[in-house]
Amino acid sequence: MAILSAGRALRLHAALLVLLAVVPASAQQPVQSSILEVRVNAFPNAKALPLHAGIAKGIFARRGLKIDLTLTENSRSQREGLATGKSDIVHSAVDNAIAMIEGAKQDIVIVSGGDSGMNEFFVQPDIRSFADLRGRTIIVDAPDTAYALQAKKILAQHGLKEGADYTIKPVGAGVYRFKAMMEDKSNAGGILNLPFTVQAEQAGLKSLGRTVDMLGPYQAAGAFTQRAWAQANGPALERYLAAYIEAVRWVRDPANKAEATAILIDKLKLDPAAAARTYELLIDPGFGFTPDAKFDTVGFRNMLALRAEIEGGREAPAAKRYIDLGYYERAMKLLEQ
Repeated sequence: MAILSAGRALRLHAALLVLLAVVPASAQQPVQSSILEVRVNAFPNAKALPLHAGIAKGIFARRGLKIDLTLTENSRSQREGLATGKSDIVHSAVDNAIAMIEGAKQDIVIVSGGDSGMNEFFVQPDIRSFADLRGRTIIVDAPDTAYALQAKKILAQHGLKEGADYTIKPVGAGVYRFKAMMEDKSNAGGILNLPFTVQAEQAGLKSLGRTVDMLGPYQAAGAFTQRAWAQANGPALERYLAAYIEAVRWVRDPANKAEATAILIDKLKLDPAAAARTYELLIDPGFGFTPDAKFDTVGFRNMLALRAEIEGGREAPAAKRYIDLGYYERAMKLLEQ
């Protein structure tokens, strides 16, 4: 058996240190020995960028996860998919989780934040103010959750009441709301998010303002799941959240702008100018992705209060019964390792 000389051993040790120094940190992360498939459902908009990037860059795979990503046409079908076990985790406005808990009596738990909505209230070019929406049609995803409630609140602030002063028309996700406004001018207004706000502006539609400026802090998108699934798959959920947070960090890193923009062009079929503008807004911490998908407790309480008000003025429920941020906290610890 050959014995290395002291000098040769030192040279070999130095070479190994140099090799480790040049290998990216992400590549040094241990890959899990077994792969778990996680079925994830999200909306076909720019908010899905961390999911697309996390899959493409192998971020989820390095945490031992294979992501089966499906995109929903509307919040109702997304909620049904989670309730029936077709999805394990969904990314959506967390108001949908509240609707499942309170309306459908499903045992759902919110496990992370995501953003404050990235929403703007867009109208047809002939609309000069909210007052001009009297007697007109407002398009929404579903009439009883999230951004439809935001629209109703904003219109109420301007003296307009649903049914008496305007009509609500459900058409589905943001892509369908944008399409409805482009194809039929009688669809006078609605809340749009990225990238459809950018496309709407390009097409000559008019923004009456950002919802967060009109309504204050708002916990919009987040991740939620069935509580039983979370309890049975706790370590996997924590790895998933760690990977998702890492993907958000990757997206928000300006060094990845060109690659992230290319993903937007590919997945959302955007032109380069729309994709570039969308990316700029996505990484704006006051409007786009919340750093590390952190849950906004103040925004969540405001969301609960808005829902309670629009649904008949009842008292807003306590926030803690809907959330369990322990998984998120343990995921953050994984990222420190």
